[in-house]
Amino acid sequence: MTDGVLSYARTVDRALTHRAAVSECFLTDALRTGERTFRVAAQPPRAHLYYSDHVTDARTAPSYDPLLVLEIFRQSCILASHEYLAAPADSSFVFDLGVLEVTDPEALCVGEGPAAVTVEGEFTEIRERAGRPCGATAEVRASVDGRAAATMRLAYRWIPRRSMLHLRTRARAALARTPHRAHPLVNRLAPEQVGRELSANVVLGRVTVSSASEVVAQVVVDRGHPALFDHYVDHIPGAVMFEALRQTATAAARELCGLDVAPQHLALTGCEVAFRKFGEFELPTDCRARVAEGADGRPVLDLVLEQEGDVLATARVTLAVRDRALSERGGCGGRDVMVPGPRPRLLTAA
Repeated sequence: MTDGVLSYARTVDRALTHRAAVSECFLTDALRTGERTFRVAAQPPRAHLYYSDHVTDARTAPSYDPLLVLEIFRQSCILASHEYLAAPADSSFVFDLGVLEVTDPEALCVGEGPAAVTVEGEFTEIRERAGRPCGATAEVRASVDGRAAATMRLAYRWIPRRSMLHLRTRARAALARTPHRAHPLVNRLAPEQVGRELSANVVLGRVTVSSASEVVAQVVVDRGHPALFDHYVDHIPGAVMFEALRQTATAAARELCGLDVAPQHLALTGCEVAFRKFGEFELPTDCRARVAEGADGRPVLDLVLEQEGDVLATARVTLAVRDRALSERGGCGGRDVMVPGPRPRLLTAA
């Protein structure tokens, strides 16, 4: 950064974003703009094993994944907490709440060159312990090449890694984790059922309609995935949870709302998640979805991630059906439209 101008020349120290791979660090610069405000520069990849793997119409330009924007927001808050709130380098970050809104889907169109993303952030609340910051609530806004694209509110805290290890060891010791009961990877859905091209990016196994109003999806966790598991963790990471929520919401929208559209025509435009408990690798993880009250026919789903009755997270996901007319004109955006369809179909594993 020079004279208040953000640089896009190289990535920041990956340690400031808690990434192990340089390729998974998307931030390039940061600047403190006030006592509680900051600005961050990021360059999202135009081609990525996970974030770019979506089935698209040949006539439609690709878009940056909203969950890639979410990851940029997450990295921005971690960096700003280290740099401007003196969060110790050996801290483990725990996220309690995330509320994402894509305000302009067309701003996420992938252009002919690398995009310049700017994140404007503000710490609206700073929590302290013994007179030192230990957590924050941040409001962040992202612009892509100068065009406002998305906003997010994140509430999180940081804990010394030694303390986190102690807490996790004690919590895991209290669980009955043997025999291992996690859903097997061999049960993954076919990629096209969740709008993916690569099976590695599918995080759902068998999906069923348990009643007239609920979809239940088995969540499969591939610890060998290089993006979702960039570094070692002893619990199911938030990135896997967000993807499970999106894929389950996509399946539920088609099953419960009767949308006769392919999964790739359903785009995430809003996601509100409250995290309650760490997810364990040894236990089966399920995601339940119902149509949200007051949705009025729109694809808005309330979801619960759970392990054998224990709630890991609750969420509300809003989807938009991409306007086919826009696709035919070569656009990459979309607006909320409802497409009537036949009786929903039961999803089965591939």
